Amino acid sequence: MKKILYVTANPKHTKESFGLQVGEKYIEERVKVVENAEVYTLNLFKEEIPEIDDCVLSAWGAIANAGGDMASANLTEEQTHLVTRLNNLLTQFIEADEVVFVTPMWNLSFPPRVKAYIDSLMVAGKTFAYTAEGPVGLLKGKTVVHVHASGGVYSQAPVHFANDYLKGIMNFMGVNNYHAVFVEGMAAEPERADAILADALVKAKDLAQKIDQHQTN
Repeated sequence: MKKILYVTANPKHTKESFGLQVGEKYIEERVKVVENAEVYTLNLFKEEIPEIDDCVLSAWGAIANAGGDMASANLTEEQTHLVTRLNNLLTQFIEADEVVFVTPMWNLSFPPRVKAYIDSLMVAGKTFAYTAEGPVGLLKGKTVVHVHASGGVYSQAPVHFANDYLKGIMNFMGVNNYHAVFVEGMAAEPERADAILADALVKAKDLAQKIDQHQTN
């Protein structure tokens, strides 16, 4: 059984989003290829994604002072809720064999909820570890796909921060099978929007069918 985590970060409905349409095509084709695949959806705009604030930081400090025992840390009800939620998000991510991110470009990056979610995943001892030789990723063998949509064409531009950032974070965690599908240029060339979508759908289908055949950094 293979667990696929489908992470979306777009407040629009699927029919209004090129990225979500491409993401769903990838999942649709992927479950045809992967026997007994289980798909779990995490909509960052509909589910609670706690930010790392003073409440969370003080809770983590209390847990550390209690020797890592959350039950003995004397947390408030709010702290317990937030830390439990963050732990659940982290566990869900770690247990997934494959993670598919679908994000729109917002101001040369992606929605802030994506950053908040990534912050919940960057945990020493869980997704990476400090060693005498420097930090080492602990998630080798995990596959990550990023479907990224933008109105302009940025995939070859030096300001393509969103995908470069996500790829860098995943590499830091040890992910050595990372792929991106770009859906771009719909606003710059609205007369080609349908063709751009069609091309991205084909690329998503092809990737879903062939992603297990090779690995890339």
